[in-house]
Amino acid sequence: MKEDFLHHVWQFKKFATQGLTTVQGEPVTIVNGGQYLQLAGPDFFNAQVVIGGQKWAGNVEIHIKSSDWYLHSHERDTNYDNVILHVVWEHDIEVMRRDNSEIPVLELKHHVDPALLVSYNALASSKTWIFCERDLETMDSFVVNNWKERLFFERLERKALPILQLAAATNADWEAVLFCFLAKNFGLNTNGEVFYEVAKSLPFSIVRKESFDAENIEALLFGRAGMLDGDHEDVYAKDLQGRYAYMVHKHRLESVHVNSVEYFRHRPDNFPTIRLSQLGQLYHTSQNLFSKIIEASTLADLYSIFNVQAGSYWQTHYRFDKESPKKRKPLSHSFIDLLIINTVIPFKFAYGRSMGKENGEELVVLMQQIDAEKNAIIDKFKSFKMETQSAYDSQSLLQLKNEYCNHKRCLQCALGLELLKR
Repeated sequence: MKEDFLHHVWQFKKFATQGLTTVQGEPVTIVNGGQYLQLAGPDFFNAQVVIGGQKWAGNVEIHIKSSDWYLHSHERDTNYDNVILHVVWEHDIEVMRRDNSEIPVLELKHHVDPALLVSYNALASSKTWIFCERDLETMDSFVVNNWKERLFFERLERKALPILQLAAATNADWEAVLFCFLAKNFGLNTNGEVFYEVAKSLPFSIVRKESFDAENIEALLFGRAGMLDGDHEDVYAKDLQGRYAYMVHKHRLESVHVNSVEYFRHRPDNFPTIRLSQLGQLYHTSQNLFSKIIEASTLADLYSIFNVQAGSYWQTHYRFDKESPKKRKPLSHSFIDLLIINTVIPFKFAYGRSMGKENGEELVVLMQQIDAEKNAIIDKFKSFKMETQSAYDSQSLLQLKNEYCNHKRCLQCALGLELLKR
């Protein structure tokens, strides 16, 4: 048993509340179980209980055993001075406050339906990919759909947070913020942080000015990423070196150190050279990109915005100085979907929130028009007959697996709670 089970039992009063007494023999009536904040300090705040005819207001602390109070050193922590009731599964020792007064203890093991504990143990001890995988197919669709919506917005909130933080740090320079997060997602998992640091190192006023010339914006991006260092053979690479050196002097750019970009385990179309060139071409062809993205209301609008390809040099190269067969290298449909899922939708959500505008519903509609992502987690959910028709579904399920299943938070999950009801 874990404490989260007892938190669940106390929070939802999953125990017989009549005839309760403390281990000291005083009758207990629960007026208000308190607020479950899951923060440092006691488990439930602002509870109200009547003990021995005296009404108390304060906090409730929950443990498996009474002795856990001392195991966690609560007797030395001032945050626990206002605990009015110690709720435990098993009482094994008297517990004292710092002033040596005894804390009333309520032992729960004789007041909880054994069937609930059996259900919890069956859920929490299963050695499977996720504890409830055998039951997913039988879940009530109303419960599943409501939980998916909650999960989707939880994930969206998490993605929007760093966007809002950077906006605050840049005095709401939304064009600059968009540039940084687009760069990060152009770099994918492997080069995302490098691209993000490259973008942050460039004042956006310079990006805006130099993006009118496609070679200049490429020179800035490749130069800041350290990809123009050393000797080069091709005229194009040498030209970019010269342009970059001139712009560093012209704009008085400070030197920047970023990690080396990675080519390993990338398909050639995902090489950092190609992605940086495509990013540069996007800003070369789309002035006022921020406004266009915010105003775009349909998926077709967004696909049109991202309809760009790598520069002409990169049609015959994947790396500097190494020629390859000629091939156009546009942003693929699937890559644009990733940009929309991971940058555009969170960005629209964050910007809407900053403006006091509620746009969640229209973002859900957009996400429901995008194909579900393809990865091992989504494939596994599909094998359990979980609906994954769109990016809205796949984003919800990724949040479920990463933030709940992986951390065994079944008792904070609507699906886990539904199983306990059975």
